[in-house]
Amino acid sequence: MSPRRLPRPRPRPAARRRAWGFVLLFAVAALLVPRPAAGELVVLTDGRFLKASRYEVVGHRVRVELVGGGTLTLSLSRVERVVDDEVIPEPEAPPVVEAPPPSVAWEFDPQAPPPASPYGDLIRAAAERHGVNAALVAALVRAESAFDPYALSHKGARGLMQLMPATAQRFGVLEHQMFEPERNLEAGTRYLRWLLDRYDGDVVRALAAYNAGEGTVDRYGGVPPFRETRDYIRRIYASLGVPEAVLGGVLGGVAGEAAAAGSALAASDAASTVLR
Repeated sequence: MSPRRLPRPRPRPAARRRAWGFVLLFAVAALLVPRPAAGELVVLTDGRFLKASRYEVVGHRVRVELVGGGTLTLSLSRVERVVDDEVIPEPEAPPVVEAPPPSVAWEFDPQAPPPASPYGDLIRAAAERHGVNAALVAALVRAESAFDPYALSHKGARGLMQLMPATAQRFGVLEHQMFEPERNLEAGTRYLRWLLDRYDGDVVRALAAYNAGEGTVDRYGGVPPFRETRDYIRRIYASLGVPEAVLGGVLGGVAGEAAAAGSALAASDAASTVLR
């Protein structure tokens, strides 16, 4: 006769509650463990670059912890742009055949109505003054701030078109005016037109420079291989009705040489903190 098995005692409710409490405690503790911040590329107004492990705006100054060690404190007016230093790895597949950018008119169309967006009339007025497609300006504002005139990023960019203080001052807007929609749109649209002229109407490169700085675009010879910049261009073109499939091919082709150059630059700068 086989021995009789006794039923396993069930845990009491209080014991179960204690067990779940420990599980919850460990889960919360895991969430609170500090994680290394994503690296950022700080583009200075004099054309230099800083590779930062941490970037913090404190009033009118910025504290930069360098990847190679050490800390710098700079005036925020010396910073042109800050982008995530995340390079998209190049696939091993054969390179994509270069394709022309999709047709996006960048010049102002006097027959077009104001954009059907917040601040549409102000956007159209600024676009007309500087001869830029109002729909393009509106798409850029959507990507930058989602039409929030009081938007303030942790990088120090401000207002509808997310201007850094150095860029705003460069195009005639004082720091205390940066949250005023009309002033912000004026400086941002003027800057966009300047970039379009600089790159001979190449909208893709002009947008890349607006996001990452013209010095970065010049350094990489085209759209830099940063995920943030590529995604930024995609969002703006999507707002203008350009299919993702078309734009994906363009970024793979137009930026192909830049991405290859970026891989070489990343390798050569691996041990460098300040890029000249």
